[in-house]
Amino acid sequence: MADADLFALESAALANARAAHDDPRADARAALADMIVHYERLMRESRRLIRRSDRAELDMNQMNRQLHELAKELEYRATHDPLSGALNRAAVIDTASACLQHSDMALIVLDIDHFKWINDDFGHPAGDAVIKTVVSCLRTLLGADAAVGRVGGEEFSVIWPTSDLEEARSVALRICDAIADQVFDAPIDRQITASVGVSWNPQGTSFELAYSRADEALYAAKRAGRNCVKTYAQLPLPVTPPPASSDASTPCH
Repeated sequence: MADADLFALESAALANARAAHDDPRADARAALADMIVHYERLMRESRRLIRRSDRAELDMNQMNRQLHELAKELEYRATHDPLSGALNRAAVIDTASACLQHSDMALIVLDIDHFKWINDDFGHPAGDAVIKTVVSCLRTLLGADAAVGRVGGEEFSVIWPTSDLEEARSVALRICDAIADQVFDAPIDRQITASVGVSWNPQGTSFELAYSRADEALYAAKRAGRNCVKTYAQLPLPVTPPPASSDASTPCH
């Protein structure tokens, strides 16, 4: 069966009007009236379809905007710490690894000193407020676009592209001083400080090596009394024990 002609009535009215136009004896007035009826119906239906199409387009645009916003929100949640808004550990690894592929980079790692005492003395909500304030302090100091991450409970990192170790150390000292000078909201009634470790890494260094070096420097800062900065480059080289001398009296098996 052939597909039904949706405009069969209109086609018939058009054919009738053409025939009336060609035949001087035909009732042209009646054919014109029939054409007017069908034309008005087509106009009404066209307006209705256009309105529906406009509504559908608006709905589609709104859905696309919502999907785009949802995708951005999901991406943000996947890459940021929910408490502080800093990059999470996975995002720090990805960002630092990408940076090291094309440039030299300093990795600055800092740890809030005696953070357990803060939680024990003032409660975990106060500890959470300290974490958020430290991240806010870092962003104010370094700029909103600085790559600041929270890699542990009270441990943070800053990815700082630079070819100058002294520049990286200067940034780390500013971080250490800014946290020590920061005034925290009640009930915190004591100075909060941080220990800071720095590793400078040439292009091509793996993140694992860059982080392990910064971590070593961080623990050196803690051993040095906390609230200070240590760089991996200034740490003493590990002492390699001399090889054990062979004992001629040891029997062979």
